Amino acid sequence: MPKINVYLPDELAEAVKEAGVPVSAVCQRALEQAVRRVTAIRETVLTDLDLEVPTGALIHLTDRTRTVLKLAADRAGAAGATAVGTGHLLAGLLDEGGNLALHVLRAMDIEPGQVGRDLAQRTPAPPQGEAGPARRFSGTAANALEFAVTESTSLGHNYVGCEHLLLGLVAEPDGTAGQVLRGLGADPRLTRRAVVAALAGYVHLRAQAQKPAQPADAANPADTANPADTAQLLASVVRDQLQPLLERITRLEERAGLDPDA
Repeated sequence: MPKINVYLPDELAEAVKEAGVPVSAVCQRALEQAVRRVTAIRETVLTDLDLEVPTGALIHLTDRTRTVLKLAADRAGAAGATAVGTGHLLAGLLDEGGNLALHVLRAMDIEPGQVGRDLAQRTPAPPQGEAGPARRFSGTAANALEFAVTESTSLGHNYVGCEHLLLGLVAEPDGTAGQVLRGLGADPRLTRRAVVAALAGYVHLRAQAQKPAQPADAANPADTANPADTAQLLASVVRDQLQPLLERITRLEERAGLDPDA
């Protein structure tokens, strides 16, 4: 039987040993679930997307994420593309308008409007004539979605939300979306930390509101929150979490003789 090495942080490795967790069995189960999700996404036929009754690849996606995929497919079709690319996925996030990914970008001082303008500069004009439907994901878009599934699994989530899609787009090295986002400062490490902080902000908000806890298999908590009540809190929480890391980067740049404002 093939062997795959799994590397863990020191504290987690010690905790696993003390708890006597069956590492092989747990890893096999997690990998089986991830493979099923990734395979289902790769095999998805976009013209068959059903937002009302999700099945197959869509069953683990939140309502907002399914809407984003539909909007991305519409964008690709209008542009005359035969496949949905990462740029269409990013445009879908922007078009949806109320998802957690946009809150995260704003908290990182990246305005969605600027993202849209930079994306438009990299998007070719649509061809003349009737546009056909985009039926599949491009290679880079499929990779970004795989990364999104991986991010969801690594965070211990049983859903794939818009925040995971953002992480997938940022991490994908060759797609248009990743180039645009990284060019505006959405470094993968900072973005991941911002997402974790934003999710913690939603938990804090729910605790303050004294709402009943959601069941373990509930959808993304961001989908049930009131955007008007959460945007300011999220920005505050995310910036508090990011500030120590940004200060550390600045100190390292100064020690290396680099100008942090350059």
